[in-house]
Amino acid sequence: MLCYVTGGIGVTLGYHRLLTHRSLELPKPLEYLITVLGLLALQGGPISWVATHRRHHARSDREGDPHGMDRGFWWAHVGWLFLPNPARPTVSEQRRLAPDLANDPFYRFLDQTAVLWQVALGVLLFAIGGWSWIVWGIFVRLVVTYHITWFVNSASHWTGYRTFRTGDRSTNNWWVALLAWGEGWHNNHHAFPFSARHGLRWFELDFTWLTIRALQLVGIVRSVKLPTSAMLTRLRVPGPPAMLTPKAVGAPVAANR
Repeated sequence: MLCYVTGGIGVTLGYHRLLTHRSLELPKPLEYLITVLGLLALQGGPISWVATHRRHHARSDREGDPHGMDRGFWWAHVGWLFLPNPARPTVSEQRRLAPDLANDPFYRFLDQTAVLWQVALGVLLFAIGGWSWIVWGIFVRLVVTYHITWFVNSASHWTGYRTFRTGDRSTNNWWVALLAWGEGWHNNHHAFPFSARHGLRWFELDFTWLTIRALQLVGIVRSVKLPTSAMLTRLRVPGPPAMLTPKAVGAPVAANR
């Protein structure tokens, strides 16, 4: 449950679709609450996470991408976090890439106190269930959530099919989509980063979109952004979706923007 709350709601809906791409609007208190849930996934504060992801879209799979597949699967999956990586935004670059968050005192506070929130959660879990709750609720949850997020960066730029021309190596990967609550429909996302819905075909199950849609139906979510039919047609790959295998990873489909 915590894995979904912090990873699915906090990171996928909150950090990614809400804060990074502004694909929807929520009342500010609810936006802040969901951001705190994302903070508990321990993937960095909202300003640093959003800035890194916006740079990824600006330089996807080429020089300057913090976790580009142009440097290989393991680099895109986890190496970019631990090895020397000049493409990771500095503090000043984070402010430039995410000024909407950097100008908000609450988001600055979250960036500065990210680890303390995890410690507080650990204390709470220990008080409720002892060490077993710490092991499962902190350590196991974080490892699982990390790899789910990292597979979006690696496997969804490595193998799968492409419905749209994007100029990078993003793919639609069904098993990553199932693990990552819809984030694996990554070619769709790179074609239309603003879209609140990533699974754009009837069989592309997108749990995060279903959550957004439910919140929209009860009037909590506003200004939900989706691509128009004309946009879909303009970038669609002619014929059946183009398949990408690991051996063919060096041949991105050209964009037509």
